[in-house]
Amino acid sequence: MITHWLISTIAIIISAYLIPGVSTTLLGALVLAVVLALINMFIKPVLLILTLPINILTLGLFSLIINALLIMFAAKIVDGFAVNGFLPALIFAIVLSLVQFFFKGGKVTS
Repeated sequence: MITHWLISTIAIIISAYLIPGVSTTLLGALVLAVVLALINMFIKPVLLILTLPINILTLGLFSLIINALLIMFAAKIVDGFAVNGFLPALIFAIVLSLVQFFFKGGKVTS
């Protein structure tokens, strides 16, 4: 669990460094990793169920919109992490997923 938290923190720092419009501090990245884990555990499943018809019509691409909105929501909660708009949040969500994928050795986890 601690290794997953540290991998997520490093992935957040790398993603924030790569994407203009996203900024974070070390403490902000540590807290954001926990907040995103909690959001993905409790809020995201409910949103995916509620938006299932739209998700089916868009072949799952609407999930990217949900991820970006959840990143923006997390930015409002966490001090030390800021996102300047929807497009940086969308790109951050995609890059964060890719960085986490590579850090975990190519293993897909939810």
